[in-house]
Amino acid sequence: MAYNQQQDQHPLPFVFSKVAIIGAGVSGLAAAKQLRHYNPVVFEASDSIGGVWKSCSYHSTKLQSSRSDYEFIDFPWLKSNTDEFPSYTEILEYLESYAKHFDLLKLVRLHSKVVELRFVGETHENLLPGRPVWEVAVQTQNSDSNNNIQWYGFEFVVVCIGKYGDIPRIPAFPGDKGPDKFRGKVLHTIDYCKLDKEAASQLLKGKKVVIVGFKKSAIDLAMECAQANQGADGQPCTIVVRTLHWTVPHYWVWGLPFFLFYSTRFSQLFHSRPNQGFLRTLLSLLSFPVRRGISKFIESYLLWKLPLLRYGLKPDHPFEEDYASCQMAIMPEGFFAEADKGNILFKKSTSSNWWFWNGGIEFDDNTKLEADVVILATGYDGKKKLKAIFPEPFRSLLEYPSGLMPLYRGTIHPLIPNMGFVGYIESVSNLHTAELRSIWLRRLLDSKFKLPSVEEMLEQISKEMQVMKQSTRFYKRHCISTFSINHSDEICQEMGWNPWRKNNWFLEAFSPYGSQDYHHHN
Repeated sequence: MAYNQQQDQHPLPFVFSKVAIIGAGVSGLAAAKQLRHYNPVVFEASDSIGGVWKSCSYHSTKLQSSRSDYEFIDFPWLKSNTDEFPSYTEILEYLESYAKHFDLLKLVRLHSKVVELRFVGETHENLLPGRPVWEVAVQTQNSDSNNNIQWYGFEFVVVCIGKYGDIPRIPAFPGDKGPDKFRGKVLHTIDYCKLDKEAASQLLKGKKVVIVGFKKSAIDLAMECAQANQGADGQPCTIVVRTLHWTVPHYWVWGLPFFLFYSTRFSQLFHSRPNQGFLRTLLSLLSFPVRRGISKFIESYLLWKLPLLRYGLKPDHPFEEDYASCQMAIMPEGFFAEADKGNILFKKSTSSNWWFWNGGIEFDDNTKLEADVVILATGYDGKKKLKAIFPEPFRSLLEYPSGLMPLYRGTIHPLIPNMGFVGYIESVSNLHTAELRSIWLRRLLDSKFKLPSVEEMLEQISKEMQVMKQSTRFYKRHCISTFSINHSDEICQEMGWNPWRKNNWFLEAFSPYGSQDYHHHN
């Protein structure tokens, strides 16, 4: 099918370029740096780079993984920054320095929101066929606050808008029992993130605050609420706990570094991985007692270190399942001290059925919570964000065939041509995961290797999904943490690199893999 520009579809001039990148968060910057020789156009809807670190961070938000695990291959943290868990402002400064160092800011167009995608061309064996195959509609806001739509044409589009931020997930409520019924204030965590420190404190201070959710955002928010309500006039903050997850105080377990249990080649030998042979399959089956023993060992430390039993916060599932689904969270320092003082309370709800009444929220067991402010820490709808801009039939393929977005090497959807996705699989270090896959994508576009057939790619994806389903009931988060080294190995082999990156066999077996291990070939 030849490409034909239809003037009635494009009221403004059509602009053509080689590569588009949608989003200037961590993944978008990693992709931009690797693909900068194509002079890509990076569309960012907001007024700055940084993604969720800019738009979805509290004043107390810190990095969850160690600083050394959250580092670009060729841009280490400054030696003057010694905080193991940098604040979100320090991370934004790091990302800004990275973008300036590699002259990426000139590629970024701020206030440029992609509102529609159209596929208009055929693909060939050569991944970049020399003519536009995707039309991209971009809404820009000028100084007069007028919104304009500009159409662009690209041979390849890299989607980096991520699974978090932008579109909040709001629970459905029966009948007339939604937020309008409540006489107080209701907001989502994304709205709370937009408040400055003074406004956030005023919102929480002296108020009965109910937070719905018990993941990292809810825990951090409860801590900020407790700090705002110190003194005689303070009110307790109540967390509504629906699904319990394991939290850790730090990355040491009974004096041993956490990476020994899950993040080395030796430790990942005991876990299933895709494409394993008979002996590896047998080993993973026989290793079930070892895996469960490691999980129990870690749980014993957490139950000793944190008062989870006292507050009824011990999850029913093994720790291993939270690690395998990338849901392990660091507990803020002093959190349970605030709970001991009565500044943080917990309300366990065994079902997701709850609604508003004029004085707060009510549950299906007829219990009620009084509130002045209700904050929904209920997550984000990344699928809705993608579906809003994708045309059919591709929109229907985003979750085909299993409810998860099928991505080969975490990057290519086998049924969506001339498009890559970066930042849609999770690991213990999402920055490293995004950067390595951006390197892989660069070499793919540079024709250093070719993709397998669609059938072979779908088969590989199916194997990975099966491993995730076997590892955790929360597999839909698309986390590769228990086989991350193997995943990187296969990427290296496909690029023609030696997957064994260490200097000797001992380090290869017992030290963790990080971004610096992939430095020499970048």
